[in-house]
Amino acid sequence: MKKAEDYSLLIHLSPLFKGISKEESLQLFSCLEVRHHSYRKGNYVFLAGQHTTDIGLLYSGQLDILQDDVWGNRRILERVTPGEMFAAAFSCADIERIPISVRATQPSEVLLFDYRRVLTTCSSACQFHTQLILNMLELLSRKSIAMMEKIGNITRHSTREKVLSFLSQQAQLRQTQSFEISFNRQELAEYLAVDRSALSTELGRLRDEGVLRFSKNHFELLS
Repeated sequence: MKKAEDYSLLIHLSPLFKGISKEESLQLFSCLEVRHHSYRKGNYVFLAGQHTTDIGLLYSGQLDILQDDVWGNRRILERVTPGEMFAAAFSCADIERIPISVRATQPSEVLLFDYRRVLTTCSSACQFHTQLILNMLELLSRKSIAMMEKIGNITRHSTREKVLSFLSQQAQLRQTQSFEISFNRQELAEYLAVDRSALSTELGRLRDEGVLRFSKNHFELLS
């Protein structure tokens, strides 16, 4: 079992602890009653249909936020990397059944804590707990904006438009036209809600037209 001190790097990296010192963050671990869990690749942190009031914070590894329809078609809503918070919107909504699943795509370590422990400040009403609440609200807002941007990608009319919208967004985020994405082809198809073969065909066309170059998950957009 890890001790709070073992999470010093996570505290440094995670925007959830922005403006909170290491010592204050370690106090919060006790206040929030943080629990540590390990997951093998392919294991699920949360399953669609269950009820949870837990917020997750990824310590190591990688997670995908997934949504399946009644016909078994899967979409990747979000990819979670170390230091990032996940499932907060669904937990804070306190809905009876969450509509998403969270799956480990690599061996992963996760910290879980009840959202009510965040919103209920301790008896001393410490300033850093208030900062934690502000940080969580900021992160929820940023995730909402990111989801709106994704909707802008996947509601394009054609596979070509979806691909170009996504790659343009990635280039703008990184401020470079040469970059790597974290998705393989199947994952990118699920993220963009397109058929994998149609995605591969369109990427080949864009390469042949001189719009871009790519090798595996590395892309370069050409002027």
